[in-house]
Amino acid sequence: MESGFEYVDLGRIAYADALVRQTAAFEALVAAKAEGAIGNSQLFFCEHNPVLTIGKSGKDTNLLIPEASLQERGVSFYHVNRGGDITYHGPGQITGYPVFDLAYWSLGLRSYIERLEEVVIRFLAGYGLKGERLPGATGVWLDPYVQGRARKICAIGVKSSRFVTMHGFALNINTDLSYFHLINPCGFTDKGVTSLAMELGEPQDFELAKDRLVQLFAELFPAVSQG
Repeated sequence: MESGFEYVDLGRIAYADALVRQTAAFEALVAAKAEGAIGNSQLFFCEHNPVLTIGKSGKDTNLLIPEASLQERGVSFYHVNRGGDITYHGPGQITGYPVFDLAYWSLGLRSYIERLEEVVIRFLAGYGLKGERLPGATGVWLDPYVQGRARKICAIGVKSSRFVTMHGFALNINTDLSYFHLINPCGFTDKGVTSLAMELGEPQDFELAKDRLVQLFAELFPAVSQG
């Protein structure tokens, strides 16, 4: 199936460098729309060096150690203009930045986020895991309604302007989950975090996971006839 976007694998890249790439793509797409043209939607996948990011509505109190201590641990920290609170990105995690023109798929922002969640839910089903939504807590969860068992495997936080998106999602594959102890992930104090490797009991093929995820994006964000 032909996708409605260009896929770009940035590999392992510093957060700041990836932000430059996706911001340029975002601004180009917004500019094309302003001129009445059809721009180029792009899906960026990458892995980051350890970094914490906090969204515009996030609370600094959800960082549980002094900011000055992060540098000693080799962890970067950024305030960014996406929705959502604080989260961690690092090696073994697929961090995805869809820079999409939602009008191309006739999507509103809420429907777009639900479609992102659906991509991940279908991805997890391929590994025999039941990913679910939790009202009021954007992202994908395992056992969200089981007391004391709710754990997030994919965080989502986006920005949209003129129905063009940036930022995106962070899906834990072989992620070192100990970094999440530095924060209240996404602002929650009563819910856990997990990874595909944690759930399946062994590290997973990272490149295969990316391939599967891209294919699902192509299915749920396909090329649309403009005729």
